[in-house]
Amino acid sequence: MGPMQQSQSQGQGQGSPPGLFQSYPLLPGTYDEMFDGRTHDAAARAAFARVAQLLDAMRPEEFARAQALAEHALLQQGVTFSVYGDARGTEKIFPFCLLPRLIAGSDWSHLERGLQQRIRALGMFLDDIYGEQKIIASGIVPAEMILGAAGYRPMLRGIKPAGGVRIHIAGIDLIRDPAGTWRVLEDNLRTPSGVSYVVENRLISKRMFPRVFDAARVHRVDHYPTRLAETLRSVSPAQGEDSCAVVLTPGPHNSAYFEHSFLARTMGLELVQAPDLFVDADKVYCRTTRGPKRVDVIYRRTDEAFLDPETFRPDSVLGIPGLMRAYAAGNVALANAPGNGVADDKAVYPFVPAMIKFYLGEEPLLEQVPTYVCLRDEDRAYVLEHLGDMVVKAVDEAGGYGMLMGPQSTAEQREEFRQRIIAEPRRYIAQHRIELSSCPTWIADRNAVEPRRVDLRPYILTSREGPWILPGGLTRVALTRGSYVDNTSQGGGSKDTWVMKDAL
Repeated sequence: MGPMQQSQSQGQGQGSPPGLFQSYPLLPGTYDEMFDGRTHDAAARAAFARVAQLLDAMRPEEFARAQALAEHALLQQGVTFSVYGDARGTEKIFPFCLLPRLIAGSDWSHLERGLQQRIRALGMFLDDIYGEQKIIASGIVPAEMILGAAGYRPMLRGIKPAGGVRIHIAGIDLIRDPAGTWRVLEDNLRTPSGVSYVVENRLISKRMFPRVFDAARVHRVDHYPTRLAETLRSVSPAQGEDSCAVVLTPGPHNSAYFEHSFLARTMGLELVQAPDLFVDADKVYCRTTRGPKRVDVIYRRTDEAFLDPETFRPDSVLGIPGLMRAYAAGNVALANAPGNGVADDKAVYPFVPAMIKFYLGEEPLLEQVPTYVCLRDEDRAYVLEHLGDMVVKAVDEAGGYGMLMGPQSTAEQREEFRQRIIAEPRRYIAQHRIELSSCPTWIADRNAVEPRRVDLRPYILTSREGPWILPGGLTRVALTRGSYVDNTSQGGGSKDTWVMKDAL
């Protein structure tokens, strides 16, 4: 009996065409986001029953047409991303599954509180690390974990950012374990991407499913650009109407250029590249047809290593000479602040619960994934002995790269990682593989709905007043059957995330 057989028998007569979910198979060992698999005859979770019933009323052929229309709309709107080194071309249409991922209001309230707590603690940690370093002196975090992190910038110690905020925009990656418990997988505190797809996905799903969307009573996400602009203005050294903020992009060849231009356009800000800006007397100016204009806030989408050739990489052609002098003088706010990489280092991640207790005096509201730090002798010995059971990650890689999926690896791959860990233990952490939650996903070549593994990246904006969480986020989905890797650069896609205002 399929998950929606009960609703089908109630809502359709004998001989009616099969519903969308009639043959939907639950994925063993996972928490299904829409259906409750604890009983023999799985049914939609109570909060989602009405939405599931409306979706199930669609025939597969009808949904296939809607999916094709959605993909055509994304193509027409130029919703793309770039994959470097792909022989088939660099510009790709962002893969999108029209079936939404649903989150109940009560679930979201818990996540919201936990994310706000986490961001506050991480911000205090960065202030401390670039200040008095009390957490190191206390012995809670080993000095080598911080001072040996690739993202730690010792030249920034003692510099306080304009507006007092370091993590203006954060993307915190979450997963759900087989018990349904939310867990933080990693923190993204430098230049987190993907929020433009959250807004674009919502436009498409509202257009394709207006009746279902209205019935679900979903929190809006289209106000994100307005909230981001307000966040940027809140930290400006020059308060008032004269304050000027810009979006700094490395250029059209960057993989996230669509997002850079999207956010600049929707915020009403200038999209600039390095040659458009210059520094004079420790102040930043933008070249305009009317002469130089003072810039107070830069939402940078350029990696910090390329920001200023005077301070970081001297060979950078993407940076603005003297920018860090203007930043140190408090004459420009940079969002996000340089140096944040030390706080989202994968080897520092295991210590975040201790940070929350140290800085806030609170117990962490969100669970993490138990992690082995290979710099520790005991942890390293365990990891080397159990490589076939572990997921090993390089702390300075992202996007699913620099990773060993032990249960799916070959003997040669495990030996290669064994040698890497022995040679550079600080560079690796390991975790037992946690079964990710699954979500109903449209599989076009099978003309059917099947479960696929998902994660969630909520976006947090922090102004002078504190953190604000966008009610939703980027649900990434591993479109390949059996895959645990949902990064778009490796074949993953996305879904619209519907955070419901209350249970239905």
